[in-house]
Amino acid sequence: MSDLKSVTKSKNNKATQSSKQAVKNQSKNIKDLTENSGNSNKVLSAKQKAMISGNHNEDSVETYIDFQITTTVQYVESESQPESNFHFFSYKIKISNVGNTTAQLMSRHWIITDGQGQSEEVRGPGVVGLQPKINPGQSFEYESACPLNTSCGAMKGTYQMVAEDGQSFEVEIPEFYLIAPTALH
Repeated sequence: MSDLKSVTKSKNNKATQSSKQAVKNQSKNIKDLTENSGNSNKVLSAKQKAMISGNHNEDSVETYIDFQITTTVQYVESESQPESNFHFFSYKIKISNVGNTTAQLMSRHWIITDGQGQSEEVRGPGVVGLQPKINPGQSFEYESACPLNTSCGAMKGTYQMVAEDGQSFEVEIPEFYLIAPTALH
């Protein structure tokens, strides 16, 4: 039921020097991040748009795809063992269809980067064992988890979707941060 089963280490360490440095800088600026967000359960929202163009005559109606992704992160202290460099985070994702066409989430691709710049990739069908169809005006929410060997890190990725007309597209999952409360001290 979680992405934990499909985590695979990237042997090539696909993180670039700049993304490694960004995560290191993020570790140094954890206090600023949490002060700016008001707490460590920062909620980020972003709209992802993809236009589907069809026959452009007077009678045609333009169809558009617009999804909003909202994330909430929580450090799970009861499952973490900081002395063994094991930090466990849960996250909740809400996928809202604010467009005017139905789409089905077919698969996911995550890039998870720890506080030392090491990346892991997660790929798999659907989310939490489901491939939900999301109608206009509806949302789908799920919870999953991510272990890290550092007290902070980041996640970002994409959902691979299929519109009701069969066209495939991707929805970006904006980067969000995994920050243990102990990282602030």
